[in-house]
Formats: sequence, C-alpha cells, structure tokens
Amino acid sequence: MTEASSPAKYYQVGTATVEVHPNRYAAGAAAAQAASKALIELAKAHNSIGVIFATGASQFEILNELTRLTDIPWDQIHGFHMDEYVNLPADHPASFRRYLRERLTGKVRMKEFSEIDGNSPDPEQTSQNYAAKLRLADPQVCFLGIGENGHLAFNDPPVADFTDPLDAKIVVLDALCRQQQMAEGWFPNVEQVPARAITLTIPTLLRVPKLIVSVPGIRKAMIVRRALEEAISTECPATILRTRPDTTIYLDLESASELDDVLLSR
Repeated sequence: MTEASSPAKYYQVGTATVEVHPNRYAAGAAAAQAASKALIELAKAHNSIGVIFATGASQFEILNELTRLTDIPWDQIHGFHMDEYVNLPADHPASFRRYLRERLTGKVRMKEFSEIDGNSPDPEQTSQNYAAKLRLADPQVCFLGIGENGHLAFNDPPVADFTDPLDAKIVVLDALCRQQQMAEGWFPNVEQVPARAITLTIPTLLRVPKLIVSVPGIRKAMIVRRALEEAISTECPATILRTRPDTTIYLDLESASELDDVLLSR
C-alpha cells in the first residue's frame, strides 16, 4: 500500500480527537469535509454563523479545499480572523488580511467578513471593538493551527493565559514565533517581523463549540508531541486543546512522526 492510499488513523487524547492522514493534502481535505458537514448542520438553525479562520502555512490545504466545496452555506457565514500584526500594511505579503483576501474572501462570497485593522491609530481600541463584535457573533466553528512554540493564535508562552479576562489583546511576539514567521518565508529576516500583534485570547478560542486544528509538516513534529504529551500549561499553550470536547487535530505523517502508539493510546 502506498503512502497516499494508506488509511487515516484515529486516536483519542484527552477529550480531543487526533486524526493522522498520509499527507498534508489528505489531512486538509478531511478537515474541510468535517467543517462542511458542521456548517451545513449549523445553517439549519442559524441565520448567521460566526466562524473564526486561522492563517499561516498550516491552513493552505484546508482553505484550498474549503473554497472548492460547493455545499458550504457561505451566504450565512460571518467570518473573523484570529490575529493581525500591528502596523504592517494590509497589502504586505505577510499581512493576514491580504492572506485571507487571496485565499478565502476573494474566492467565496460570505455574508460578512470582519477584518482586524492592525494599522488603526489606536490598536487597543481596535482590539476591544473587535472582541465585542466577535462576542456578538457567537462563533460556532474555529479553524486553528499550532505554532512551533505551541502558541494558539499569537498567544505565545510568555503571554498565554488560560483564564485571560480579555477576549482580544495586544501581545509582544516571542523570539521563536518571529523566527517561525521568517522561516516560513513571510519575511526576509527576523528583524522585519513585527514585534506586536492583535490576537484573540485562548479563552475566546476555547468558547467556540467546534475546533478544527490543522498541523501538517515536519517542522511541527516536536511541538505536536509536546502538545499531546506534556502536562497542560502555558509553557506549551496547545496542551489545553486536550481538555476540549469537539476538538479534532488533523496531522499528516510528518507532523505525527514523533508520536508513538503508547502516547496516542493513553
């Protein structure tokens, strides 16, 4: 049996489900299909469905699949994104507004999409206003990745707070996070990675009933192991995902390469 045709494997780690697919394309397709099924069901009960979208290299495949599916009720979806750099032009190649315009909102017609304006003269007020709009929308689905330092959104270990009183806040990015942004090709050097960002907080993300977490690629292998093995703490913020029901973590063979059956059978 070839890698491409090998079956997916399914595990339970805490209250989260882990799916290991043969490659990142299969993982992205599986995540997109799960999202489509959930959104179709939600559309029966909601005129407007709040959805939070992640960005970055981990989301390439799932966004590509999502925008090709014809049964998703896009006209009922109010989209949000989870973070944006402060003072990075919206047309910069690394801007998350540009990312989502190119890979999502430019391909499908949503009911509404609310962007984070990282260039506003008052980022603190922008953060508060965005949090209020998001809470009013009551998001039902959230797409996530996991950073190489274990961050969720831009909640790096030094600023992550599982009981954060804020829904969104301004954070200072840590060195490993900024290094990842450069290594993935978004910036030519670390010095050009912005030092600050507006991000949704961890409690905000965990309030969403359905979490779809895409973590492909060999660069994520070690942090996937940490997220599924270490004690739950902000030293690796992604460990908190193991406590959330209706959370599915989609891996490929590369990102799952540091795992073993003993770990996954706990």
